[in-house]
Amino acid sequence: MNLIVAADQNWAIGNKGDLLIRIPNDHKFFRQETEGKVVVMGRKTLKTFPQGIPLKNRTNIILSSNPDFRVRDAVTVHSLKELLDKLGKYREEDIYVIGGESVYRQMLPYCSVAHVTRIDCRYQADAYFPDLDKLPEWQITADSEEQTYFDVAYQFVRYERHPSV
Repeated sequence: MNLIVAADQNWAIGNKGDLLIRIPNDHKFFRQETEGKVVVMGRKTLKTFPQGIPLKNRTNIILSSNPDFRVRDAVTVHSLKELLDKLGKYREEDIYVIGGESVYRQMLPYCSVAHVTRIDCRYQADAYFPDLDKLPEWQITADSEEQTYFDVAYQFVRYERHPSV
């Protein structure tokens, strides 16, 4: 499984239920990676989308502990076990975990590739992603040249899990 995230220097990913910054090339990369694939997210992440509508051209799976939560055009699951059972019918390379913090933490042990947009800033935040640089089983296997959006530098970094570490 894959996960895809944008994180600042402190591995912050959000504040008050929203992204830290919107970088058009990051959104383009996200679209290219996930179109036609399966995206896994929590209820709060879904709420950050325009009108709270699931993403087009993807299979949207929402993890919510609320048993009454349902979303049109999405599959809703209510436990990690139910999510993993549902994901079993898809190819692992076609599954992308897209947030938020709680879903990332629950799903990180099941992922083997992390696509991280590293933003060279420190933002005020209340949601964080685990620091992959401090986890020995995760190693950088590719990165892009540094890019800028106005005065914000960022780069795309690919981490892969090496279970033998």
